[in-house]
Amino acid sequence: MLKMLILYYFRIKLFIKMLKYDVIVIGGGAAGMMAAGHAAELGCKVLILEKMQYPGRKLGITGKGRCNITNTSPLAEFIQKIKPDGNFLNPAFSIFFSDELIKFMNNIGIKTAVERGNRVFPENENAVEVAKKMIFWCKRKSVRIKTKQKVDSLIIKDKNVVGVSVNENGIKTTYYSDKVILASGGASYPRTGSTGDGYQIAKSVGHTINDISPSLVPIEGAGSIASRLDGLELKNINATVFVDDKKVAEDFGEMLFRDSAITGPVILTLSRIIVPELKQKKKVEIFIDLKSALGEIKLENRLLREFKKQKNENYRTILNKLLPMKLIPICISQTRISKHRLGSEINTEERKRLLTWLKNFRIRIIGHRDFDEAIITAGGIDTNEIDPDTMASKFVKGLYFAGEIIDVDGPTGGYNLQIAFSTAWLAAEAVSIK
Repeated sequence: MLKMLILYYFRIKLFIKMLKYDVIVIGGGAAGMMAAGHAAELGCKVLILEKMQYPGRKLGITGKGRCNITNTSPLAEFIQKIKPDGNFLNPAFSIFFSDELIKFMNNIGIKTAVERGNRVFPENENAVEVAKKMIFWCKRKSVRIKTKQKVDSLIIKDKNVVGVSVNENGIKTTYYSDKVILASGGASYPRTGSTGDGYQIAKSVGHTINDISPSLVPIEGAGSIASRLDGLELKNINATVFVDDKKVAEDFGEMLFRDSAITGPVILTLSRIIVPELKQKKKVEIFIDLKSALGEIKLENRLLREFKKQKNENYRTILNKLLPMKLIPICISQTRISKHRLGSEINTEERKRLLTWLKNFRIRIIGHRDFDEAIITAGGIDTNEIDPDTMASKFVKGLYFAGEIIDVDGPTGGYNLQIAFSTAWLAAEAVSIK
């Protein structure tokens, strides 16, 4: 009987040892895999708990499947574009920034190329391959990856983390570690597993979650303009946001109309300003300069030439030289000039009306799409409660954060993946200190 009890004791002890790790990473996305792999190469026994069937699902679709890995803009310029407090990221960027990330990607087999706007992509423009290479790297570093593992809660004793409680198909399991990195992502693209679970976990141990909202998200205009322009892509335009008739932001580049919404790089970036203003029920309008390459005097001369050259053509035909076809009916309606009016009949007042419209095509914004169409989540764990030098919780010893769950975000162009990778790298360095 005594032998059986001793044998049973050692079996239990062995089983608990099998469930004990130096570091547990919650979430197998970009930040989670980077944190796990780097901690493992620094000598830690690491476990990733991922609730989806396989890790890296969101990483595999990012950048429209091309994966905008980072941006090579200078550090000061990069940080300036981060909200709400880019300076929080200074320690993370000081040890792992764009140069280090590009070198890392090259080392795991991802060759990169720099495109317009300092954006860095894989040469083969394949986001899925980036995800696969990250998974392979983690496994090569002996990281254990367990999928279909929904973390219910952290186990805390005397304000120290001691483990993680997991629900796997209704069966409760506890994994033990005195260091946990919470890298479960935000609430955007929930079909990839980013459903905001991490916010509740952090909140349950005392952290403040700043109001979350979809960001880098398509917006919705009043009336039927967006649906009438469906499929239209506008390049080299300048878009200016007015809130309660005051200019608050502008950007230059591409925009497009799709599925009764307005999107594209310019709009997604401006949505970081627009969404919070809409939440406050403010009047939001976008003014689009369709002829941004031409100042008003040059555009005036261009119109004079067109009307003179096509003096016997009607207004609608003349607009073919100035606008994409889908915009022409809207222009005719909003400039209040008959489509049958000949070029020779267009008077000075009407010409100036057209010029003003071309430089200030106005759309009233009344809404935005939800998290399932948002690239990132704005808001999250308050950075005042995180040590910027280690990504450690200021409330719970042994708890660290990385990635989108933290309340820092950037525009399109590689900023947000860099944030994820840098905060993960710093957290891994911190947990690896014995």
